Amino acid sequence: MNLDLAWLSLLALFVAIIISCTTKLNVGVLSAALAWIIGVYFGGFKIDEVAAGFPVQLFLTLVGVTMLFSQAHINGTLDKLAHKAVLGCRGNAGLIPVMFFFFGVCLASIGPGNIATAALLAPIAMAVAGRAGISPFLMAIMVGNGANAGALSPFAPTGIIANGIMAKVGMPGLEWRAYLTNVTAHAAVAFGGYALFGGLRLFRVTYDCQTDTAPEPFDRNNWLTLGIIVTLIVSVILLKINVGMGAFAAATLLALLGAADHSEAIKKIPWNVIVMVCGVTILIALIEKTNGMALFTDLLAKVATKNTVTGVIAFITGMISVYSSTSGVVLPAFLPTVPGLAQQLGGADPVSIAFSINVGSNLVDVSPLSTIGALCIAATPAGVDTRRLFNLLLAWGLSMTVVGALLCLLLFR
Repeated sequence: MNLDLAWLSLLALFVAIIISCTTKLNVGVLSAALAWIIGVYFGGFKIDEVAAGFPVQLFLTLVGVTMLFSQAHINGTLDKLAHKAVLGCRGNAGLIPVMFFFFGVCLASIGPGNIATAALLAPIAMAVAGRAGISPFLMAIMVGNGANAGALSPFAPTGIIANGIMAKVGMPGLEWRAYLTNVTAHAAVAFGGYALFGGLRLFRVTYDCQTDTAPEPFDRNNWLTLGIIVTLIVSVILLKINVGMGAFAAATLLALLGAADHSEAIKKIPWNVIVMVCGVTILIALIEKTNGMALFTDLLAKVATKNTVTGVIAFITGMISVYSSTSGVVLPAFLPTVPGLAQQLGGADPVSIAFSINVGSNLVDVSPLSTIGALCIAATPAGVDTRRLFNLLLAWGLSMTVVGALLCLLLFR
């Protein structure tokens, strides 16, 4: 093993993580450039060998799924569903944040993922909170945790990333367990926080939701969109079709039927996140080639034991994720270390470690330093003290590093 090359590639990963935490530079672009320089000019690899780390299947899946749900967003299908869900609470103010949590879980789970779901729901939820006298902090933690709870669905971008990496390192077939574990953890902290910070009192408050502007009824395009999305989900579950290719076919069908603006949907694909994930994956692949991943695993093994590793890894990934991208940086960097880490710690359960990484890194993402928390703050109506809300959400996000560590320590042994 060329130890110098291994350390150099690992140092590149640390640099990428630090820059992702401190600047707005797309870390995927930086990671791809570092992989090229180190791999070709220091490691002697051919450019084809470095480029082989590009995750083709992951790229196609992310593009297909996000394009389909961009179409559903543009033609108003998802927005109308959200407004109908508010009306379903029948004026009980306490039920409204609860409804947004479950609606966020369901919506994120079927394909848009956590960030797209928060972007859709936050403006509606925060506006309703202002009119109904609901604390914007309570609404933010319910919307944010609801969206994050569905993040590891096999149909959602983050779930696709996490499940793909786990399968690659020898842990296939865990998609639904990983998803349900994440839902359980987010539900526990969301409803615990809701009760702790005054949510129970809201059940005695009545809100006249009929004063809200009612959306237009479902039209042909909305019904077609829902039907095609449901068909895709059923086909993936029962017929085992590839979700990415199925999403491309579904998006094409919607466009041919005139049910959605296909060109606009392509513009709305979160290219920033996709470039980030793919670029970091290229660098991770190079680190594996140079045995830098073994060094990274050694470093992690020095700060944990077999009995504490789940809590330690949840805390470390949570702290990084507060300032960095969960799906783009944390999961691609840490999940590949799991098998080696479990072995070095004397037979620790690799699945428990992987689930701790998933839960620990996702629980902190309601922080205002993360996209979801920032979306909730940006959507607050006039008159709300956004600085106070920022501080509350920051305290919440940072506290989740400890809560997540304790939760993982208790759940995963």
